[in-house]
Amino acid sequence: MPRTSGHLLLAFAALFWAGNALLGRAFHEEIPPVALAFSRWSLATVLLLPFAWKHMVRDRRSLLEAWPVVLVLSVLGISTFNTILYHAAHTTTATNIALIQTMMPATIVGLELLLFAQGVSTRKLLGVLLAMGGGATVVLRGNPGAVLELDLVSGDVWMTGAMVIYALYSVLLRRRPQVHPLSLLGATFVVGTLLLIPVFLWEWSVQGSPRWSSGLVAAVLYVAVFPSILAYFFWNRGVEEVGAGAAGLYVCLVPVFTAVLAVPILGEALHAFHLAGFLLIAGGIVLFRR
Repeated sequence: MPRTSGHLLLAFAALFWAGNALLGRAFHEEIPPVALAFSRWSLATVLLLPFAWKHMVRDRRSLLEAWPVVLVLSVLGISTFNTILYHAAHTTTATNIALIQTMMPATIVGLELLLFAQGVSTRKLLGVLLAMGGGATVVLRGNPGAVLELDLVSGDVWMTGAMVIYALYSVLLRRRPQVHPLSLLGATFVVGTLLLIPVFLWEWSVQGSPRWSSGLVAAVLYVAVFPSILAYFFWNRGVEEVGAGAAGLYVCLVPVFTAVLAVPILGEALHAFHLAGFLLIAGGIVLFRR
């Protein structure tokens, strides 16, 4: 796969993630957060293993030697991040979730500096700020004063924690074992899903089983295939090719893609602030890459 494809893969990952928070919020009354995360990753693992198994068997020695890294990546990226995101969606809005996610580029840059002493030039820092400003422009609908109207609740604190966790996952991908991408994906899916089982059983004993419907089944199928298998494969590969700092900028595209998808799905209209936000994000990415 050519190196220049990394940016395209990251854009597709952001596209697939655009509906994740919306679905988590839309079905929060039908399915508890851990049940949604466990259903998502269980199904994703079942769908992925037929393609990943032969690579996992071939790379088993490297995976076992790097088990601490595999475990940490599984806990952060699989077991924890989406579970907390779905929990946050029970009390906060999709708008707040999207706005908090736009903080991820700066968080990644900060973690790279803290953990690996990898500094950032003034030009790259400006690129980060432009991309974050573009994402915020879309979320706030071109009105900076809307920040004062946001209703901050406990879910926003949870979502901030989830954002930091995924930023840490992205930064630590540089420590991943040198195995086939499907081997790493399969291993983290299996380990992350297994770690969710005791929490899922506890939640089930307290809150009961989900209220399954055709809509909820379709939502779980979507989050298992697109934001899980495809997005994680694209994200991991993109981070490998362009680095965590540049990859983090693409998270700012999530609210842009959400707005674009809302046109055919919800009948909403595109506005000038959507274009302005996209141009700011694109400018930030170009500036960072140069």
